[in-house]
Amino acid sequence: MIILGIDPGYALVGYGVVRYEQHRFTPLEYGAIVTGTDIPFSQRLDRIYEGLSGIIERHQPDAVAVEKLFFHTNQKTVIMVAEARGVILLAIEKSGRELFEYTPLQVKTAVTGYGRAVKSQVMEMVRRLLRLREVPKPDDTADALAVAICHANTAGTALKQKIL
Repeated sequence: MIILGIDPGYALVGYGVVRYEQHRFTPLEYGAIVTGTDIPFSQRLDRIYEGLSGIIERHQPDAVAVEKLFFHTNQKTVIMVAEARGVILLAIEKSGRELFEYTPLQVKTAVTGYGRAVKSQVMEMVRRLLRLREVPKPDDTADALAVAICHANTAGTALKQKIL
């Protein structure tokens, strides 16, 4: 099973593609779609759409897992992240891939076993589970990989039967 995990944003969209077979994770590709502050916001959204569409096309994931929006105190930021998230959901819908959404609490619990784990604990577990030398950078990338791992660990009986 190939899973694409996404950590939504508008300056950085973290992504991680993993293969999950026989209770083992293999990273296939990970990184971030970066949009510069020097271009209009609508062009940033277009870059996110095109970048994500390309990743989906390259890997043909069986499932796409996205972290649910966490509300910040800055209203302008929340609105912009929500708009970027809308573009991300559109790219997934247009690709025909199945979408799964997880809260930060669900991701932390699935990856570390503890819903109140701190960011460094989640990142270290991502590194260990994927057998990487270092924690992926930027943080958005490690977060996206954590979302993919979360999906593999919690997707339910139908997915588990497909994987095993």
